[in-house]
Amino acid sequence: MAAPFEIIERSSTLPVSADEAFAWHERPGAFERLTPPWERVTVLERSGGIREGARTVVSVRVGPARFRWVAVHRDYVEGRRFVDEQVEGPFSHWIHEHRFEPEGPGATRYTDRIELGPAFGTVGAAAARLLARPRTERMLAYRHATLRDDLAAHARRRDGPRLRVAVTGATGLLGTALIPFLTTGGHEVIAVSRRRGLRDAIHWDPAAGVIDHAGLEGLDAVVHLAGETVGARWSDRRKRRIRDSRVEGTMLLAEALAGLRRPPRVLVSASAMGVYGNRGDEVLTEDALPEGPPADFFVELGRDWESAADPALAAGIRVVNPRFGLVLTPAGGALARMLPPFLLGAGGPLGGGSQWVSWISIDDAIGVIHHALFTDELAGPVNTAAPEPVTSRSFAATLGRVLKRPALLPAPAPALKLLFGEMADTALLSSQRLSAARLLGSGYTFRHPTLEAALRHVLGR
Repeated sequence: MAAPFEIIERSSTLPVSADEAFAWHERPGAFERLTPPWERVTVLERSGGIREGARTVVSVRVGPARFRWVAVHRDYVEGRRFVDEQVEGPFSHWIHEHRFEPEGPGATRYTDRIELGPAFGTVGAAAARLLARPRTERMLAYRHATLRDDLAAHARRRDGPRLRVAVTGATGLLGTALIPFLTTGGHEVIAVSRRRGLRDAIHWDPAAGVIDHAGLEGLDAVVHLAGETVGARWSDRRKRRIRDSRVEGTMLLAEALAGLRRPPRVLVSASAMGVYGNRGDEVLTEDALPEGPPADFFVELGRDWESAADPALAAGIRVVNPRFGLVLTPAGGALARMLPPFLLGAGGPLGGGSQWVSWISIDDAIGVIHHALFTDELAGPVNTAAPEPVTSRSFAATLGRVLKRPALLPAPAPALKLLFGEMADTALLSSQRLSAARLLGSGYTFRHPTLEAALRHVLGR
């Protein structure tokens, strides 16, 4: 006898019309925005969007296993409904219905309904109830929260222009989140890439001083996120690469933009909180740069990185330098490196635990970039961190609570310095307590103002 289907359903109210919510799903990037950052999913092939007969092929990794999932779209009713059905994958049956029901002129009741048929009969049914069902419910909770907040962010700019935006660092941690956010909002995004021959991309090679000036003409905005990964222990060679990728790359881009006949209105050029140095308990506004010779590598790097955008500023382009705090996502960066020991119950604060950590969820990080593109009065450096920084001890305790694990094993400062050398003092044990007053004063509203809310969202907990 065949095992019964599991029925998993979730509904929520979206702050836009049914037609607007449906159009969001039809645009490039919707699948990427709705894929939780803890899932390891790679799109291999897709065609036709969500219309009848469209096909999506992805590779999904679960632990050490990887499998291929093929879905075909059907039952398309414009503005109201579409269905995707698994035709190849791990389940005997998977049908996912998306319904959009108007709730007046400016709201939608959106429903996901999934029929899940497990493989392997009764044993599979038990596994589906214990594993697949909670995993799917966790995914749907993430999708509904992200969809609601993305639609609200774009609705606030509904009367603004649709932008042509070039993005460097398009394959990096922030770039891969930002681009689908912008495209689902109806904006056109062009990647700036070192790879030659890419379709719909602008070629550059910062190390060789090469950039496609013609490709930059006529853009509305440029978002500059490219830079060598900071990595672990630093050698002199590694530090040069970190510096050159940021400073020389920014200078090349800024000079190219300054020389255009039709330059963009705004350049959002990334920076980081390391520019402040190790400042203990001091609350740091954008004007609180340390005086005198730079005390460490990050201070010098930050100053030079931001100054490299000056040619664009001198040409009349509005330049915004978001000084990013610790960007939280399990897809990469610091949080991804913290998770394995914390999940094993071996996590804890770094060093003494009293140093301040200024952090921001990845959705707020891209939200601030979006805000900067449209907010004409915002220019210069902007602290890009949530309004509630925490100590390292508090960060560890909160992460442990969210993961339901103890967080009592500190990583002693001497051990960190032995393992990571200069990087330990500069990046791991340094204290920066950023003020978000300027960002809040410009009208930005945080999706995740508290650390626990941010971690619960990005980890699906």
